[in-house]
Amino acid sequence: MSSVVTGKVIRFDEVRGYGFVAPDDGTEDVFLHVNDLQCDKRLIAPGVRVRFAAEEGDRGLKASRVSLAGQRPEGDCDEEAGDVLSAEELSGELTEAVLADVPSLTGQQLVAVRRSFLELARKHDWIAE
Repeated sequence: MSSVVTGKVIRFDEVRGYGFVAPDDGTEDVFLHVNDLQCDKRLIAPGVRVRFAAEEGDRGLKASRVSLAGQRPEGDCDEEAGDVLSAEELSGELTEAVLADVPSLTGQQLVAVRRSFLELARKHDWIAE
């Protein structure tokens, strides 16, 4: 029997193909294997929110049918997710875009815009921390 849950990746080794997810409900960490991903393994990194089916495996709980938390469960993460950016990368991209459109912003105004946008991005788990 399996239940669908959400959580954050706490560790993932792309080379070895495995890691662990901390479920949002606070239960024990769940083993994650690359063969159970429904998306490109390059999208899986510490801090990324995922949806998965928690199943009892030979050595404890394991995640299966793993997708990004914002995706439809049956969706292909590759086609829909795009790049996952760090807060620093997003901040740089945002700075360039805002200054290109509103070059008259002061440094203080730009910092306020970035802070607000990064808070929103963190709230909705749009960035990898």
